Amino acid sequence: FVGALVAWEWHWRAFGAEPSIRNSEGLWAEQRRRIDRGEGDALVIAGSSRVLFGLQLPAWERVMGRRPIQLALEGSSPMPVVEGLADDPDFVGDLIIGVTPGLFFSGRVLRDDALRRYANETPTQRAGQWLSQHLLEPWWAAYDKDFALLTVLARQRWPQRAAVPTMPEVRKLSVMDGERNTRMWAPVIDNPDYREIVRRTWLQNLGRPPPGGPQAALARQQTQIDRAVAAVDKLRARGARLVFVRMPSSGPLLDGERRNLPRESTWNVLLERTGLPGIHFEDHPALQGFDLPEYSHLSPSEADRFTAAIAPLVEAALAAQSRK
Repeated sequence: FVGALVAWEWHWRAFGAEPSIRNSEGLWAEQRRRIDRGEGDALVIAGSSRVLFGLQLPAWERVMGRRPIQLALEGSSPMPVVEGLADDPDFVGDLIIGVTPGLFFSGRVLRDDALRRYANETPTQRAGQWLSQHLLEPWWAAYDKDFALLTVLARQRWPQRAAVPTMPEVRKLSVMDGERNTRMWAPVIDNPDYREIVRRTWLQNLGRPPPGGPQAALARQQTQIDRAVAAVDKLRARGARLVFVRMPSSGPLLDGERRNLPRESTWNVLLERTGLPGIHFEDHPALQGFDLPEYSHLSPSEADRFTAAIAPLVEAALAAQSRK
């Protein structure tokens, strides 16, 4: 067993794996509890993977002098997190809400398990999170869901029935630290074959009609905007300050977002209905021209540069709002 474990670790380190903190439900709950423990006036980031990868906490602190709390959840609309903060009287701080069009305006939530963990975490789960985070994760590179034996077996090229389509799965994309500061994993940048797998994953749904047809999609957009309006009203009434941020995308992914979710019927309506400021990367020359290896997320060096460029814009938009 020990020999097999060492061989497995060696194999994934040779592929480019490195020890990092797992993006677990317990880690998210730990960061969320910081608000309950006296940091209710902090700057908080809610959103999806684009703000998770693209807004770097150390770079923000270097530029603006304060370090945000990172509560973004990949593959998920930020609205459940925003609504949770709206219902939490402890939160009276500043909130950045990342808007990834395909997630925000559909209401899709992939990581609701993290919210449930925060609400219902047991002492045993907290102890398990601490032991894993401090004794295993800093040293064991293969301790990642993407490297699990059953996961690797499941994605082999097994015979497929013609009537059952196969879709690329979301593979490992990032490394994370104990504050959930997240950076793109090196093979996504350096390994062309691996990068192409990630690109195909993002592009697989662009040509498909929305579930239920166009009218159902419009109804979902309206519902999500209504949710945002209600949550924003609660937060502003308590003195919180908020700003929406549209992070960069590129290539065919950006083309598809422009075509399927045009700004005129989504982003612009969201800002008008909520009355909040919004920072869209296409509106600011300083936020354009960055490298996104797989069309959707910034590479580590670019994320540092982007954070340094957007942080003053965000802080200015927040400062322009009066606290009640």
